[in-house]
Amino acid sequence: MTVQPADGLSPAAVFPDPSHDQWQSLVEGVLRKSGKEVSGSAAEEALSTTLEDGLTTRPLYTAHDESPDTGFPGFAPFTRGSRAEGNAAGGWDVRQRHCLTDPARLNEAVLGDLENGVTSLWLTVGGPAGVPVDALARALEGVYLDLAPIALDAPADLDAAATELLRLCEERGVAEGEVRGTLGADPLGHEARTGVEADLAPAVRWAQRCDAEYPGLRALAVDALPYHEAGGSAGEELGLSLATGVAYLRALTGAGMSVEAACGQLEFRYAATADQFLTIAKLRAARRLWARVAEASGAPAAGAQRQHAVTSPVMMTRRDPWVNMLRTTLATLGAGVGGADSVTVLPFDHALGLPDAFARRIARNTSTILMAESHLARVVDPAGGSWYVERLTDELAAAAWAFFQETERAGGLLAALRSGVVAERLAATWAARSAKLARRKEPITGVSEFPMPGERPVERESAADAYAGAPGGLPRVRRDEAFEALRARSDAHLAATGSRPKVFVAALGPAAAHTARVSFAVNLFGAGGIEAVHDPVSVDASTAADALAASGAPVAVLCSSDALYAEQAEPVAGALKSAGAVRVFLAGRPGEYAGVDSYIFAGCDAVAVLTSVLDRMGVA
Repeated sequence: MTVQPADGLSPAAVFPDPSHDQWQSLVEGVLRKSGKEVSGSAAEEALSTTLEDGLTTRPLYTAHDESPDTGFPGFAPFTRGSRAEGNAAGGWDVRQRHCLTDPARLNEAVLGDLENGVTSLWLTVGGPAGVPVDALARALEGVYLDLAPIALDAPADLDAAATELLRLCEERGVAEGEVRGTLGADPLGHEARTGVEADLAPAVRWAQRCDAEYPGLRALAVDALPYHEAGGSAGEELGLSLATGVAYLRALTGAGMSVEAACGQLEFRYAATADQFLTIAKLRAARRLWARVAEASGAPAAGAQRQHAVTSPVMMTRRDPWVNMLRTTLATLGAGVGGADSVTVLPFDHALGLPDAFARRIARNTSTILMAESHLARVVDPAGGSWYVERLTDELAAAAWAFFQETERAGGLLAALRSGVVAERLAATWAARSAKLARRKEPITGVSEFPMPGERPVERESAADAYAGAPGGLPRVRRDEAFEALRARSDAHLAATGSRPKVFVAALGPAAAHTARVSFAVNLFGAGGIEAVHDPVSVDASTAADALAASGAPVAVLCSSDALYAEQAEPVAGALKSAGAVRVFLAGRPGEYAGVDSYIFAGCDAVAVLTSVLDRMGVA
């Protein structure tokens, strides 16, 4: 039924309702012009994008993709939110992370954050990267513990850190019922990171105490970041978080706690990435899946998952780190729309060391702008009803549940960790993703695309690593690591010789013929820290040798149109080789040109190309 607006102005009044078949027919016509003869559903598949976990993003979603059982916010299966009001009342909890060992500096930082929008603190306590337990009182001097919840990260000193935090609350007159936050006990996550065998007994004891004495304090964190940081996909991250949560439920109920009480002691932590739609779907799917676990455990009303989203460390780059501000903004948007209860925005310089005051300010203001200026928290489940998001949520939930069941069949999370099943699965996922990164199918702005090799690096005070020297555990990866290794070689060459490795751009013909491929070549070689010398603007067989000598580059790349390659590529390549070029590349699809050693093109393995070039230049 068509509803006619009261003013008579219907934007679609003069347009007939198109069918899906008509749309597919139009797609077929467009693809036919590009040389692809496909029809029907194959035409739609040709425009689809394959994601990890066997998921596919299609070009069109309709009402047929609507999820049949999303429920309502605050009600099982909690897909649309764990609370009926969502974050509409006051926005999400802005949780800033701090890893400082000096209590005076930490106190200055946390007070500055709390005075400027942060609503809870995530503190590393004990160990090489945290404030000493006996200095926690100094670090929290002036902090109202009844107003600012504390989330602890104290894997090596849980008992001491938790005891000291509760002692401070009592000393400062905070009633047991007013204590908020999480003790952050996560022995399984600690084993995943370090390989040190988990002891669940202390976590169980603290959960029992919190349940009995501190109703607003949760004891355990189900941290999925170790799996995300090891290269896992969204589905694997979700599946392993379910396996972790189930392992904790078994331990807590085995110690005499009810399922309801045990669920109330868990806070789930997930990574939020710059793929905002995948982040939204991940958080919605996580709630649905945990609701299913609670239902199967006999406590369907206890399935409202408490979520803490952290912007992904894997996506943070060391080169051109300013771009990280944009990545974390998208990730925060995804976390907020996805319904996270707490959001931690890592500072843009997180990958470089300890953040400065400016970086922390931008991090906390990211949440503030999205809530206060963009009004992102005023709508409960703003993505709800989006056919794309609903379909993606369903498919991601199915993939995660399948992996969760696979982990359970392997004997549960601990058995899967210790047998190497988890490590092998994550390694395979990361290897496939690394191949996409190397071929720039997944571009990294400022690193693999649009690099700035001459930009002065951003320097920060080094940060202690809480897991340095650990005997084992899962690796930690970054998207930029392969290109970062290449750039480090270039930096070392610059330090030793005063100049960067160079490649001579031998452009053929007029600018209209070579500009596109010159830009491509400069961009690709720049991703490896190799400076492109494009002077003169164009060369031919008679001028190429002198131009190469003037550039000081041992390697050259030909750039032009296919038509000019047919005429000039071979004589120019021959002239470059005669002038001493150790390798001559051609920007374009592989062909058979005498004198050309290799080809660079969209989709080539950029890491392999750049590595071979630096090797031939003797850049160690």
